Amino acid sequence: MSITAPRTHPALDWRLRFGALSLIWGFSFLLIKVGTEAYAPFQVTLGRLVFGTAVLAAAMAVKRERLPRGARTWGHLAVAAFLLNALPFSLFAYSELTIPSTLAGICNATSPLWGMALSLVALSEDRPTRVRVAGLGLGFLGVLTVLGVWQGFHGLDATGTAMALLASFSYPVGWIYVRRTLAGTGHSHLSMTGAQLLLAAVQLGVVTPLFTTFPARFPVVPLLAVAALGVLGTGLAILVQYGLVAEVGPTTAQMVTYFIPVIATGAGVAVLGESLRWSTPVGAVIVLAGAALTQVRARSSAPKGVGVEEGVRVRVVGGRSRSSSRP
Repeated sequence: MSITAPRTHPALDWRLRFGALSLIWGFSFLLIKVGTEAYAPFQVTLGRLVFGTAVLAAAMAVKRERLPRGARTWGHLAVAAFLLNALPFSLFAYSELTIPSTLAGICNATSPLWGMALSLVALSEDRPTRVRVAGLGLGFLGVLTVLGVWQGFHGLDATGTAMALLASFSYPVGWIYVRRTLAGTGHSHLSMTGAQLLLAAVQLGVVTPLFTTFPARFPVVPLLAVAALGVLGTGLAILVQYGLVAEVGPTTAQMVTYFIPVIATGAGVAVLGESLRWSTPVGAVIVLAGAALTQVRARSSAPKGVGVEEGVRVRVVGGRSRSSSRP
């Protein structure tokens, strides 16, 4: 997709939108926790996807966008929807049944580390450098610090933690798939992302009734949390992030990744009263430092603008960048 439309100047400064996006995604883990207090994880995820799809559908209607065409495109979008939305959203919801939202938020920050690990086994076009490999090692040292490996992971639920880490791993797998199958389709970012979320909602719509029972009651606060998770944390956040990428480029926009676990931790402790061991913030800092190093790339001789366009494409179809970590 080429970017030919003239740049517009949004009324809200990009720094304010950047901060809002950080807050929205940082608080998403708190919203997941509140939602799962009354609804099954699959129900939380389904509600999130339905509300998020509604936001993008409204945006498409305003801009008179149409859904993409072609069975092959829809087939690839179905896989992307599973890897980037249905699977990780569900895993995070299930994980927060047994682990704090703070830990889930920190696990989410490991996505760039998993992406770097995949590049080492030639599943990505990104060529590893010594600095990036060092970042990978440092990042996983941070993960071990967060988990308190010297204490034998005492007090942590292994299943819930594994689910959160698997959710984070699913994102780079999905990004690589998107880059290899959906780049350059010619469809707009809005129509592709709208179709992807729609397919993810359909997938959860099929699965949820098979594994859950219809709620006998609908507590207001958890319901509002699910609605906010969908409207703000999924639908609106995707639109805001794309606007940031288009305005300031993918490198700056992806820095939101490093604010998410900080905000998630603060929200979990301040609002939900979750406990915080010293190893959690220390390990989180190490994880973020490692993740930052994995994003250091050698200078490229590619024409100016190619990287931006590629970054927009990855964010458009997947709703996020290769290295940003949307919950």
